Amino acid sequence: MTDPRSRTFDWADPVDALRQTRTAGSGLEALRAMIAGSIPPPPIAQLMGFTLVQAEPGLAVFECQPAEFHYNPIGAVHGGLACTLLDSALGCAGHTTLPAGVGYTSVDLSVRYLRPITHASGILRATGRVLKPGRRVIFTEGELTDAAGRVVAAATSSLLVLSPTD
Repeated sequence: MTDPRSRTFDWADPVDALRQTRTAGSGLEALRAMIAGSIPPPPIAQLMGFTLVQAEPGLAVFECQPAEFHYNPIGAVHGGLACTLLDSALGCAGHTTLPAGVGYTSVDLSVRYLRPITHASGILRATGRVLKPGRRVIFTEGELTDAAGRVVAAATSSLLVLSPTD
């Protein structure tokens, strides 16, 4: 039996971060503030080790270096990492189209796993794009690529737009 490993991480209070996000301006401005470090990343990003690296109108990109702690019992990175990265990228792509104080939630997410992911895959890049913005529903798509640029997973999602009174 091998020696047990451990991993420690810190995160900022998500309630404070939410307040900052809602007052930072539009969804795009809030995400750019997160990239700049003036708004802390969400705890899930800290836990799973991924980072928002780009936000443009209708586009969001996350990166993650797959590591041993992402592995499942069959010797590959658990599909939940790919799913979480894609859910984040597609959701944040939709968020870039929203005005200040307006949020969203995923209605559905369809992920297709195309290749196995291991630590040898190198940095993963999840890119989300808005297919159709909307006042009530936003449609998005995206892909997860490995360091060689190969698509390892692809996804589509519908996002329900939440007004501040929802």
